[in-house]
Amino acid sequence: MLNTVNSRRRLCGALALAALACPFAAPAQPAWPTRPVTLLVPYAAGGNVDVMARWIGPELSQRLGQPVVIENVAGAGGVIGTEKAVRARPDGHTLLLSVESTVVIAKMVTPSTVRYDGLKDLMPVTLLGIQPLALAGKPALPQKSAADLYAELKAAPGKYSYASSGVGTSLHLGGELLKQQGEVDMLHVPYRTGMQILADLSGNQLDLAVLPLSMVMQQARAGKLRVYGVMADKPSPAMPEALPLGEGVPAWRGADVAVWQGIFAPRGTPPEVVERLHAALTQVLAAPGVQKNFEDSGVTRMGAGPAEFAAFLQGENAKFGTIVARGQIKAE
Repeated sequence: MLNTVNSRRRLCGALALAALACPFAAPAQPAWPTRPVTLLVPYAAGGNVDVMARWIGPELSQRLGQPVVIENVAGAGGVIGTEKAVRARPDGHTLLLSVESTVVIAKMVTPSTVRYDGLKDLMPVTLLGIQPLALAGKPALPQKSAADLYAELKAAPGKYSYASSGVGTSLHLGGELLKQQGEVDMLHVPYRTGMQILADLSGNQLDLAVLPLSMVMQQARAGKLRVYGVMADKPSPAMPEALPLGEGVPAWRGADVAVWQGIFAPRGTPPEVVERLHAALTQVLAAPGVQKNFEDSGVTRMGAGPAEFAAFLQGENAKFGTIVARGQIKAE
């Protein structure tokens, strides 16, 4: 009997100690993913954002142990697909691959139609890649340097035009920043596609264009157009001969605008899931095939995590907000 009593006392003591230890035990991580993960791309198949999704999708699937299904939801310049991501259940099974124009700028330039706030309704997971905008010119322009071009723009207000991919896009705001900061007057010509801009620029039907560096590298090296510089504080490894515009034109120093791609989750997604997803994406970005795709396309791999990405977005919001307010830019 005594042994039985002692055994019970030892058992009760052990249970009591376990109960005391429970508050300090690490919480169990949620079971995720338990089914295929949908990666929303708010643009049509075949575009730059879609291509990047297809670079990372298979690698991410391997690391998550579940299929990653890419779903293109195009429309309204990326707004429709982004709204679908915002409304999705925040359980980590629906993600968004998007860019600065849709996440940060859209609400600024179309406030009456964009019903989400990218900084509040989405959780940043990983900044995937980034590349600077470039100021490119038609081959017939006699000015060969950024300094010479700037002097001509100052001397001939309103004579020259520049193209972008549309009103209220980051490309448009990049050109607007050059106008504002350099105090020059250029006519903005919005286009629907970057490929048409390249065709008209190389055909001398356009004076200038603001485009992602990756879009102009090959044609510039082939002599079909001229790159006057990049909107960054240092050259891109993809095209080191394209110097920062601010090096030749002091008035353009600090006029830095880039296009970027990042992964987001709906607001309310468990932080543990976000961290695990970021860890998986870090591995994806380190995969040799993914590295090569980024390098060949002129996109710099980043890999910034949730906190760093959130701070980056705040800076982007402040920069673009200033440009939009000063230029009174509306896309409606």
